[in-house]
Amino acid sequence: MPPAVSAFAQAAAPSASLVQSVDWLAVAPPVIAAVAALLVLVADLFVRENRKHLLGIGAVAGPALALLALLPLRGGHRKTFCLVDDDTVCSYTADQFTLVIQALVLVGALVTALLSLTLAKDDKKLPAGEYWFLLLSSAAGAALLPASRDLATLVVALEVASLPAFALVGLRRGDKRSSEAALKFFLSSVTATAVMLLGVSFVYAATGTLHLTEIASRLDDVPAQLDTLAKAGVALTLVGFAFKTAAAPFHFWVPDTYVGAPLPIAAYLSVTGKAVGFSGLILVTVVAFPSYADVWGPALAVLAALTMTVGNVAALRQSATRAHSAIRLLAWSSVGQAGYLLVPIAAAAYSSDAQIGSTVAYALMYAVVNLGAFAVAALVSRTHPGGRLTDYRGLYARSPLAALALGFFLLCLAGLPPGLIGLFAKVTVFSAAVDAGLAWLAVVMAVNVVIALYYYLRWTALLFRPAPAQDAAQTPAGHAPQEERARHRLPAPLGTAIVLTLIAAIALSGAPQLILRFATGTLFD
Repeated sequence: MPPAVSAFAQAAAPSASLVQSVDWLAVAPPVIAAVAALLVLVADLFVRENRKHLLGIGAVAGPALALLALLPLRGGHRKTFCLVDDDTVCSYTADQFTLVIQALVLVGALVTALLSLTLAKDDKKLPAGEYWFLLLSSAAGAALLPASRDLATLVVALEVASLPAFALVGLRRGDKRSSEAALKFFLSSVTATAVMLLGVSFVYAATGTLHLTEIASRLDDVPAQLDTLAKAGVALTLVGFAFKTAAAPFHFWVPDTYVGAPLPIAAYLSVTGKAVGFSGLILVTVVAFPSYADVWGPALAVLAALTMTVGNVAALRQSATRAHSAIRLLAWSSVGQAGYLLVPIAAAAYSSDAQIGSTVAYALMYAVVNLGAFAVAALVSRTHPGGRLTDYRGLYARSPLAALALGFFLLCLAGLPPGLIGLFAKVTVFSAAVDAGLAWLAVVMAVNVVIALYYYLRWTALLFRPAPAQDAAQTPAGHAPQEERARHRLPAPLGTAIVLTLIAAIALSGAPQLILRFATGTLFD
């Protein structure tokens, strides 16, 4: 071989080794959601105004197809985007934890799309193409995050899930409340992200790597002069995820954001947004920072106690006659539920990693029943846009199915029979605290569960009380009788969302082992 050719071949050999194949089956769920977002955006350019509703059908199909792409991945452990010299260190991993969280966020996106079909048709202030594009883009980022195994991919996925959510909150044209909520959400989130990025940079400076498993191994033997830097990086990284999970004192954006956002987006943030935050928090604490459990363990335990107390006490104080009190109650309830979700992660610092399965099991239960509650709220808001708790009085007489469904969802959130899945999920979280030796946290949780019983049962009782006499004859100003009758009808997409979530909640109450097995299993291989 001529010397020049030989030299060229030797020079080319190292670069050829950098080329690696992509496991497209493993990355299919987030890719399908992203492709669906782009297709909807392009289709919006060519679809006539009177046929914009067809875009919604495509938006529903995106998460549905992504969910189907999870089926071939069951029971496997696939990796891609790995280091050239070590194929065990990868940036994307499709393991059991990944698949469960991806299923959760995609179901949340699917139900949100169903709730949005009626909204997009009725609300002329929402640009349909942009709405569906942003929703699917956020879902793609949310599906990517649980598979991320390095801090760079984790941060990118978190921002891909969050940035479209800011726009979705403030997308309604001419709505000052929506714009104010989006601005508050954006500014507080950007601040939290900046703090988290500072923490990530500290961790990288102390370890020299961004891959989670490599960080874990190098933090075991971090030089003494870098120990303070590493601890500061761990603490600052947790702050960013604490905001995403709506943990107190980083929860202040939640009530106003839920009230100002379109109702389906409030449902999306309460479930998918929370799943994104908690999955990221699990990855950085349990996978990347186990060596610093003495730093994040006590901090998360205190955050859990503070979060559940602040959320439940604030929900308890909601006036039934105040405008938007129903959505505010759901918002504060979601803050309280976030406190329960934090308990097993804090417990993982004191015992085995299996404790985090209780968080996953509880998150699955919460997602189903909270989406159902928001679906009923979306139905009631069609005739009572004020969103007061008193608007639900007599709902059983007006819509028996919706009242029974909402009553069942509230009992699940309260942890009372027949909502057995809520009871069992709370027991697993309580057990995680006790087994980890956090008896004080278990006591705080028990007190908060009792506090929450009051406002959940108060709302449930309203559903079956007789409606005020004036409601029967009252027609909101500006609505013709024909339009009012149309608003009282149950739209098919809303009905589908309510029925699907109700069936899922009943099935899980009848067979809680379907999700409680995660509480005792190992989620990471």
